[in-house]
Amino acid sequence: MNTAGINLSNDNDERVNKIMEISNTNVFSCYQCGNCSGGCPAADYMDLKPHQTIRLIQLGQIEEILRSNTMWICAACITCSVRCPKGVDVAAVMEALRQVVLREKTDFTDLSSIDRKLLAELPQIAVVNNLRKLTL
Repeated sequence: MNTAGINLSNDNDERVNKIMEISNTNVFSCYQCGNCSGGCPAADYMDLKPHQTIRLIQLGQIEEILRSNTMWICAACITCSVRCPKGVDVAAVMEALRQVVLREKTDFTDLSSIDRKLLAELPQIAVVNNLRKLTL
C-alpha cells in the first residue's frame, strides 16, 4: 500500500531489497531505540541521524536519504552497529547506500568546489568515498 509517497509495504521495493542484500542486514529489525545515533561520533554533522536513515529505508523513502549527506559523512567506525540491540549493521547499511549511488553513477559533490579549510576538517572516509564515486 502506498499512501502519499510512503511505502507501507516494502515487499516489492527493489531499492530497499538491494540495500538489505548489499548490507546483509534486515533493516526491519530496527525498532528505533536511537542507540546508533547516540553513539555516532559523526551524527552532529549529518542531516539525517543513523536511526532516521534506517526508518526512512523502512518507509521506502530512499530518494530522501540519497539527497542527504549522511551516508557520505559516516566514518564507518562501526560504533552504531556494535550498539544496536537488534543486530542491525547500520555501518553496512550506510556503505550499501553509498554503493547504490555509485552504481547509479550520480554525482552529488564536486571535490574541487569544497573550501580547503572544510576539506581539511572532513572525515577522510567522506573524501575517499567521493573520490571513488568520481572515478566511475
